[in-house]
Amino acid sequence: MAPGVGKTYKMLEEGHALKKEGIDVIVGLLETHGRKETAQKAEGLEIIPRKEITRGGLTLTEMDTERIIERSPQLVLIDELAHTNVPGSLREKRYQDIDEILAAGISVYSTMNIQHLESLNDLVARITGVVVRERVPDRILDEASEVVVVDVTPETLEERLQEGKIYAPEKIQQALNNFFQRRNLIALRELALREVADNIEENAIASTPQGAVCNIHERVLVCVSTYRNSVQLLRRGSRIAGYMNAPLYALFVTHPDHFLTKEESLYIETAEKLCKEFDGTFVRVSNNDVAKAIAQAATQYRITQIVIGASQRSRWQILLKGSLTHKLLRLLKNVDLHIISDSNEKNDGSNRSAIELN
Repeated sequence: MAPGVGKTYKMLEEGHALKKEGIDVIVGLLETHGRKETAQKAEGLEIIPRKEITRGGLTLTEMDTERIIERSPQLVLIDELAHTNVPGSLREKRYQDIDEILAAGISVYSTMNIQHLESLNDLVARITGVVVRERVPDRILDEASEVVVVDVTPETLEERLQEGKIYAPEKIQQALNNFFQRRNLIALRELALREVADNIEENAIASTPQGAVCNIHERVLVCVSTYRNSVQLLRRGSRIAGYMNAPLYALFVTHPDHFLTKEESLYIETAEKLCKEFDGTFVRVSNNDVAKAIAQAATQYRITQIVIGASQRSRWQILLKGSLTHKLLRLLKNVDLHIISDSNEKNDGSNRSAIELN
């Protein structure tokens, strides 16, 4: 979630444990940032010396990738995955060095903060007001065999900062006033935990037999139509998604042989615009079987909550053709259905707001 949570320390702990098991482990690059506990934890592990690079009269150091490959251990520990190499290096980024090491058949443990992930860069900037320059492509995280979150509470992290375990004393107050504000730490922690949860879900789905459901996150789908209550459904669905901190989707199913009137098109355009205002994803499909189309979309987007309007059909039509609710219950498992009545209709006792659980 942030600097100072103990990523490097945890990595070194893992290295020592594997070394005891007989694995050939070395340290390819270690950044202690002056932390005594971290430096002490590295004792007993072989550390590859950094190579020197002379530039503009200065002598700088970088990880010696070629020497690591030549040494050919079973596992190398490499700190600061998002690091940008000194100009003049063979590769621009440290993760590119790691690609070379992996290609040589050497396993790698590395560390990074959530704010360095490319896809989260804009979101992190909005949360913290800081634009992170050193970034890692999402593919690096996707290709990892395992992702481990090193988690501490914001309170614990603030204590470490104030004790001088993260930055030098003269930088502590500045950090507390800026990046290390409590609200920032809470948001970054949530991002880190959600990212790992996403990773777990994707792995679980990949290893689950086809047709089985494995959804860790909530996802809300609102089924809109040309009826006037579509806006009401979207608002209710947005609130449900907000309570669950879940992505919002809206689905409109059109019959292949039906052409929308001007008024109907306006209803759908309004619904699509409102969906986007709620940061949702609007989906249009053509299918003569509405229930089947909803079920297919629910499967495709791994939906856990579906919001639909109360049936507009008469009791006779429901008896003859069946209700959408009952069809969906037959087609879907592990999905909750929220049936929302039209508040604009006169309440004669036939319309009710309910939640049907699977």
